[in-house]
Amino acid sequence: MRADESGPVTDLQAAPDGILAARAASGDAEAFDALLRRHPRIVRAYVYRIVGTLSETDDVVQDAFLTAWRQLSTLRDPGAVKAWLMKIASREAYAHLRRRPAHDTLDGFDRAAEAGLLPEAAAIRNAQLQALSLALDALPEAQRRCWLLREVGSLSYTEIAEEMNLPLSTVRGNLSRARASITIQMAGWR
Repeated sequence: MRADESGPVTDLQAAPDGILAARAASGDAEAFDALLRRHPRIVRAYVYRIVGTLSETDDVVQDAFLTAWRQLSTLRDPGAVKAWLMKIASREAYAHLRRRPAHDTLDGFDRAAEAGLLPEAAAIRNAQLQALSLALDALPEAQRRCWLLREVGSLSYTEIAEEMNLPLSTVRGNLSRARASITIQMAGWR
């Protein structure tokens, strides 16, 4: 065990994703826990963009992590755990949307206030996020999914093609069209 400014660091926390994944696949729950503690922010941000509420996001992320634990044996490349978790989160989020009852929700009701921002800065940021949300909502589903997997999920073009079962050229085209559309719609925020 070694220590740094943020407190003690265990060997598990210092181990690469691949080693943690291999140990977790062998039944080591502590290794799996250490692995999940590395990627919750990106998974939560991605899922939130799909489902739209914090309460549903937490449920979907929990389901995704549980699914990941159950499917550890299907992980082909232990070094690509982040992409693997993002794929699972994507599937869980879209499955959640399919199960969601068709009713209106109160937009923004359960959003947490951003700490440390002045009201003016928070208002500007919220307006920018709302404009981006509208720009994303205006995209066709395939373009929106490609954009989210790339920009929020940080998946490679190849990983997106595999996740969406599309040719790589289609993924490139979808991303190009999505970026062009978003750029046009967000021009007022430059």
